[in-house]
Amino acid sequence: MTKGRDFAEIVALKALAWVVGQEDMLGGFLGASGTAQDELRLRVAEPEFLVSVLDYILMDDAWVIAFCDENDLAYEVPMTARQALPGGQDVSWT
Repeated sequence: MTKGRDFAEIVALKALAWVVGQEDMLGGFLGASGTAQDELRLRVAEPEFLVSVLDYILMDDAWVIAFCDENDLAYEVPMTARQALPGGQDVSWT
C-alpha cells in the first residue's frame, strides 16, 4: 500500500473522527490545538491541522494503540502518515 499524501490524509481524518468519538479526549485536543468545536469541519482540508491531529494522538502510546487497533492499522501508521503530510516531516534541531 502506498503511503503518500492521500493515504496520510485518510489516516488523519480517521484520527480526527476517533478523537471526536472519545469524549474524554476531544476537549484536550480542542484546547491543545486552539480549535473551537465548530471549526473542526472547516479545518479538515488544512494539512497543518491534520498534522496537529496526528501529533495529538502521538503524544500517548496508549492512544496510538487504541486508535490503530480500532482502525486495523499498524502502530507505525500515524507517524508515517504525519511525515507524509506537508509540514509533518521530522524536525532536526542539530
